[in-house]
This record gives sequence, structure tokens and C-alpha cells, in this order.
Amino acid sequence: MKKVGDKLIPKTEDEFHAEDIKKVENYAKAINMLYCAVNLDDYRKISCCSTAKEMWDKLEVTYEGTDQVREAEIDFLTQEYEMFRMKEHEKIDDMFDRFSKIVNDLHALKKTYTDRDLVRKILRSLTSEWRSKADAIYESIGTSNVTIDGLRRNLKTYESTILNPSLNDQRKGIALKAVKESTMDDSSDDDEVKLVMKKFCKLLRKKEKVEDGPVCYG
Repeated sequence: MKKVGDKLIPKTEDEFHAEDIKKVENYAKAINMLYCAVNLDDYRKISCCSTAKEMWDKLEVTYEGTDQVREAEIDFLTQEYEMFRMKEHEKIDDMFDRFSKIVNDLHALKKTYTDRDLVRKILRSLTSEWRSKADAIYESIGTSNVTIDGLRRNLKTYESTILNPSLNDQRKGIALKAVKESTMDDSSDDDEVKLVMKKFCKLLRKKEKVEDGPVCYG
């Protein structure tokens, strides 16, 4: 571009100097890179654009949305973050995978949390069977001295060495109780069958005595 009076007008090719030629080459490279990077649908959207900046702005709206759309997505994900809770009997890895998905989606929208915020959120979200462990972390380590990755390792260790064996013992006890109750029910059923058979046999004996008794002649 060159200035003529108060206006800027395009230069002719004859007026280009080395710096202008370099800029044109860079613009052409940028446009070519965008054309090569997009799929067919996106190519159709940007093919009418005359500059790389116009192309980029159109792609940005397509994939990130307008500011209004982005704010709505942030609000939705923030609500998911605040409502996040561990499910009953959920594995630590499964819980962290769900949690990380929300946090990463928010990060992509430029909303971030500190490690301290994430650690406190996870500890508040644990189910009642984890309450003693959460209290121990609050008291012994504190939320300022542990990263979210460190918390995950800590909870996984507790899960594999203490919580799971304890739950297995409880489940075995419940299963054993069920077997005992089933055995008692079976025994009770057997007693009832024996009693019925005994009464039936007694009835048969009475009938035989009546039939084998002395014949009466009228």
C-alpha cells in the first residue's frame, strides 16, 4: 500500500521493493498452509476470503464460536465442575478421567483452575467411604502442598492397599451370611418334609389296621 494524499491505495507490481515482495510471499504461504490444513467443508467456507486473516477469523468462529457461544459453553462446563461428585464404588482412575475431561474442556476455553482448587474440589467430591482418607490429607498434608497428580497417586495407593481389601472382606462376610441363611432355610424345609412324611406314614398304618380287623356279619 502507498499513501496518496490522505488515502492508502495499493501499489502496482512495478512499485514493489524487496520488503513488499517478501510480505506478498509470506501472505501466499499463510493462505496455502490454511488451504492444506482444512477439510473440504472448511475449504468451502474460506475459499471466498481474500486474506489469511479473514480465513483465520472464519475458522476461529467455526471451531471456537462467537464470544457469546463461548461464554455459554464456559457456564455449562463450570456448572458441571461445581456439581461434580464421585459415584458410589467408582474407581479412582474412572473418577479422575471424568473430572479431567471437564477441566481440559474448560482449559481449552481459557478458564483455568490452580492445583489447590482442583485438589480441594476432588477431596470434597469423594464418597463417604473415602471421608477418613480425605480428612487425613487435610490434616497431615494440606491442600497447598499437593498437586492434582500427587493426589491421584495418593488415592490410588489407598484404594489398592486399604480400601479394596476392606471392601472385599465386607463382601465376603455378606456372602457368607447369605449362604448360612440359605442353608438354614433349606434345613427348615427338610424338617417340614420329614414331618409331613411321618404323619402320612402314620395315617397309612391306621388305615391298614382298620382294613385287617375282624369281619363283622350282620
